Amino acid sequence: ALNGFVLVVTSEGLIFYSSHTIQDYLGFHQTDVMHQSVFELIHTEDQQEFRRNLHWALNAPHTPEGEPSAEGGKSISSSAVTYKLDQLPPENSSFLERSFVCRFRCLLDNSSGFLALNLQGRLKFLHGQNKRSEDGSALPPQLALFAISTPLQPPSILQIRTKNMIFRTKHKLDFTPLACDAKGKIVLGYTEAELRMCGTGYQFVHAADMLYCAENHVRMMKTGESGLTVFRLLTKENRWKWVQANARLVYKNGKPEYIIVTQRPLVDEEGGEHLRKRSMHLPFTFATGEALLYQSAYPLPGFPDPLQSKGKTSKSKKTFHSHGGCSQKNGVDPSSLLGAVMRQDKAVY
Repeated sequence: ALNGFVLVVTSEGLIFYSSHTIQDYLGFHQTDVMHQSVFELIHTEDQQEFRRNLHWALNAPHTPEGEPSAEGGKSISSSAVTYKLDQLPPENSSFLERSFVCRFRCLLDNSSGFLALNLQGRLKFLHGQNKRSEDGSALPPQLALFAISTPLQPPSILQIRTKNMIFRTKHKLDFTPLACDAKGKIVLGYTEAELRMCGTGYQFVHAADMLYCAENHVRMMKTGESGLTVFRLLTKENRWKWVQANARLVYKNGKPEYIIVTQRPLVDEEGGEHLRKRSMHLPFTFATGEALLYQSAYPLPGFPDPLQSKGKTSKSKKTFHSHGGCSQKNGVDPSSLLGAVMRQDKAVY
């Protein structure tokens, strides 16, 4: 019912807890952010402001007194454990109340990649952590920020209505499904285990949309975002469901780690309209030599392993073998696009 999400951040800057509704606002799954540094989510210009608000006297640690820089993750903890209980105001003191604005990284369809959030709450003691200092003595409980984070700009009625239909899925870099939220399970009918059991995510994609999805997949691997992609997904009832999706890469320590896809179900008329627009463009270009791949035997000499995401361009073209009646099941990589088509039940078409 909350028009935001709950956030608990320790004095070191680690996210101790986040309510699952963080996914509705920032696109990150609850389990992706917990026990991670909050500063990985915050705009660089707002990080010092957040640090200031974590300190009981709004006196964020800087570098002067020979302390290591607060930019590094470990140095924040050195400032966190210096609180002595007799130096702190009582827990119900108004000094510990907090209300400030920070820009957080957002995976959803907003232009800048960041969402301005108003954080309102207070510093409270986080009990039961049983932390010990270097000499082995038990450390007293430390103050943590308990806050409710709400978007600075309230969502429009239209956003609220469409948000009720939007679902999100999480994939490996080769698009193998890893997780699906509750709305996705309702729309598609699968459990998470069933999604993961089927191998590649392309097994859920209509054969006529595979090339188009693969091209946008390649674009996402290069640029970090696929752009809006409209295609058909196979539901558990063996029906095709049109969705409009936007996929983004999520990085960890500077490397791409997984893909988050935000998907909105469309009615068949909308999907058909997109299909007509798409058919006006050639599905591939002759400039890069893919036309030569038609008559090639599998595996293709000189092409990288199809399991690697970079090999997407080469394997995306193999789909056409399946329409040519070429049924060499032995030697076909099940994670290639051709393999995905061959493993689909013909009855769904």
